[in-house]
Amino acid sequence: MSMEKLVEVRNLKAYYKTRSGEVKAVDGVSFYIRPKEIFGIAGESGCGKSTLALAMLRLLKPPGYIAGGQVIFQGKDLLKLKAEELRSLRWKYISYIPQSSMNALNPVKRIRDQIADVIKTHEGEIPDEEIDKRIEELFTSTGLSPAVAKMYPHELSGGMRQRVIIAMSAILNPRLIVADEPTTALDVVVQRGILQLLLDIRNKIGSSIMLITHDMAVQAEVVDRLAVMYAGKIVEIGDVDHVFKEPLHPYTSALIGAIPSIREKRRLKGLKGLPPDLRRPPPGCRFHPRCPHAKEICKKVEPPLVEVGRGRVVACHLYVEEEVRA
Repeated sequence: MSMEKLVEVRNLKAYYKTRSGEVKAVDGVSFYIRPKEIFGIAGESGCGKSTLALAMLRLLKPPGYIAGGQVIFQGKDLLKLKAEELRSLRWKYISYIPQSSMNALNPVKRIRDQIADVIKTHEGEIPDEEIDKRIEELFTSTGLSPAVAKMYPHELSGGMRQRVIIAMSAILNPRLIVADEPTTALDVVVQRGILQLLLDIRNKIGSSIMLITHDMAVQAEVVDRLAVMYAGKIVEIGDVDHVFKEPLHPYTSALIGAIPSIREKRRLKGLKGLPPDLRRPPPGCRFHPRCPHAKEICKKVEPPLVEVGRGRVVACHLYVEEEVRA
């Protein structure tokens, strides 16, 4: 796979202002996504995954704000673009599948008209016949009946609405699709269809996909590389096969240990304690209060994200100390 970077996030910080202090939901996150790659972001609820996506696309609403960092896409920093420039990139080059995508459709407009609005906004006035043909081809390729275009959102099932949103995200052949929990609240059969649809879109139009989900089983099945977040920070990144076969960070190990197996009977592992309060995160490594391998240095010094070979990076003193000694 190409080492070219389609998008690079550098030291991104996104905070929420509250009366009791700033919530550091995304606190110095860095990673990159390659062309035609499915890049996963995993972590338990509240770790900052959705805030990361919103900050990257500058969709974060007050009291949230971007406190620093860069998001480099096609040589431009998205965080510094004027509103009009950013608007021209959305949908056409970067599209977004929101976490509440089943409720993201306009309830009083037919599906066809909503998709047509996207096309006309970015490509100008196009004959209705051409729009209808494009929608029909897109729906056919995404497992939807062309008849769905004439329907209203309330006439569709949850799975069909999700497919419509995903189809809309692909209508302009964007280079990057950010999908935030696209299988949440769907049954396992529909989930499987949605995941296959994302794979088909990647293979057909060559888009990169940033897939955000707390479901590690989904990540294992779909993504090429995986980043694991904990308490607003990335703690590990690597090829998905390597991460699952040889997790480096204790938190990654805990997430994988909590996945049920149909092949073997084994006791599911859990973590003691709760995620930290991001208004007042603990000193040192944010995971140390729950970590079975915590040492004194973990309580005082925050571990940097270091490369440990084979494209693996991890933020853990178990490896940082080894790197220093080497």
